[in-house]
Amino acid sequence: MNRTRRIAIAVGIVLLGVLVIWMMMPQPADVIFVNGKIRTMSDNMPRAEAMSVYAGKIVGVGSTELMRRKFRAVEEVDLGGSAVLPGLIDAHAHFLSLGISTMTVDLVGSTSAADAADRVRQRVRAARAGQWIRGRGWDQNLWPGRQFPSHETLDRIAPEHPVVLGRVDGHALWVNARAMAFAGITRGTPDPPGGRIIRDAKGMPTGILIDNAKNLIVSVIPLISDAERQEALLSAQRLCLSVGLTGVHDMGVDTADLNAMVRLIDDGELHIRLYAAVGGPGPLWERMKREGPLVGYGQGRLTVRALKLYADGALGSRGAALIEPYADDPENRGLTVTSEGELRRFTDEAVAAGFQVCTHAIGDRGNNIILNVYDSVLAKYGQADRRLRVEHAQVLHKDDIPRFAQLHVLPSMQPTHCTSDMYWAESRLGAVRVRGAYAWRSLLQTEVVIPCGSDFPVEHPNPLAGIYAAITRRDKNGQPKGAAEMGDEFQFSKDGIRDSSDFSHGWYGGQRLTLDEALRGFTVWAAYSAFEENERGSIEPGKLADFILLSRDLDENAPENILTTTVRATYIGGRKVYERGAP
Repeated sequence: MNRTRRIAIAVGIVLLGVLVIWMMMPQPADVIFVNGKIRTMSDNMPRAEAMSVYAGKIVGVGSTELMRRKFRAVEEVDLGGSAVLPGLIDAHAHFLSLGISTMTVDLVGSTSAADAADRVRQRVRAARAGQWIRGRGWDQNLWPGRQFPSHETLDRIAPEHPVVLGRVDGHALWVNARAMAFAGITRGTPDPPGGRIIRDAKGMPTGILIDNAKNLIVSVIPLISDAERQEALLSAQRLCLSVGLTGVHDMGVDTADLNAMVRLIDDGELHIRLYAAVGGPGPLWERMKREGPLVGYGQGRLTVRALKLYADGALGSRGAALIEPYADDPENRGLTVTSEGELRRFTDEAVAAGFQVCTHAIGDRGNNIILNVYDSVLAKYGQADRRLRVEHAQVLHKDDIPRFAQLHVLPSMQPTHCTSDMYWAESRLGAVRVRGAYAWRSLLQTEVVIPCGSDFPVEHPNPLAGIYAAITRRDKNGQPKGAAEMGDEFQFSKDGIRDSSDFSHGWYGGQRLTLDEALRGFTVWAAYSAFEENERGSIEPGKLADFILLSRDLDENAPENILTTTVRATYIGGRKVYERGAP
């Protein structure tokens, strides 16, 4: 062996030794979290005890002993056996609207039109002369008779104040005569395309405006100020962090919203991660088309890379577009609020510009229309990782269920919509068509994933309520428990399904999700639906250190405990941004 070769071998041995020593040396970490019960949502290591965080990212996951040996940390946090989940993500919500809802009259849970009016009366008494009164959350399906209310109820308590009250689903307004006068709505006002003015037997407007007819009022309501907008965003953040949401897919922002979000991020006040969809065609969309997607602004706090479109209305207000007429309104097939040609044009624009498309579609006709649109656009541009989404996908024709997988389209669904709507959905759809409603299991069997959300403020933002609804198909009172146990509080239409097995495991319980699937819907699948599966959704090295501590571990065998489980703390980027009980 010549001298040169001996030297090379010696150098190699020395370098190998240095490498071994370096690998054995503790790596730097900002914080080690130890002694936890971590559900990672990672297939590589489903459960762990500890994790290490450095520069806002997870750098190690494993046992407490391994993390202490492998990492040299500035700080160690003892989790004390707490249950830990990745930060939960709401895949469909309205962030600003949640904040605004805290600043308006809350009509959620009102038991009648009179009850709702009484709540409005309290705001009127405190309002200055002529001030607009806003509210949201009424649902006539929960009232005696289940009929839409009239402006006359509001006129009696607010003759001088314009009153605008949004239905719980956001697809209808209940207004008083004063508000209609401001908007110039009279007997002669025609229904706008994609909208309906509900009228009485004499043809007079009743004060209920469906879908695009809402714009007649919205266009004359004074805009909120920049300060109010920022206040609403911070209020929404507080609510979301308190229920374990570290990320929200905001379905519809405009220029003012985006500017307020950027300002709060720059000021260090907005911590939650927002994935925003531009709220339809308009000035912001024209700007985004020119500039391209905004990804990861403010250390991953804000991404704008989607366009929100609307195919139809909502089921509760009979605006969802159905193939056949409503079972309880045989002259009505619902509304298409955007023409098929426009849907195709805007989808084409978005895909060409590198944006995802998220289209609201609830009825089977609405879903069929947008699937056809997506099919034609994908045929033009190819199916390369577009991740086009259908928001809600609530009622599907059986022939359209497999098309989601065939087209690689994501059904973005909200589990609590099912348990809120189940009391009256069958009366809208009939006994056969209802089997294609909220069809989670049928969709999963085609090998799609289902990103889950709440559609707040339509529903409560708590994702644990969504997880409970997904695995039980029951309401918070445990109904239905089976046909033999159903009382007056849970009624179905007379022509409803009579086989008790349909309800022994929840409302059409065969469509339930498992706990693992429901958790994936609010974590890894939600992250995937925003092209963020490499950054978020699970607790594993290389991903952002977004996670939450719960008061107990979630158990599929005791789902009722999920509803009383609370979030003890919420971390974003390894930093605690919420603690239960803290000021």
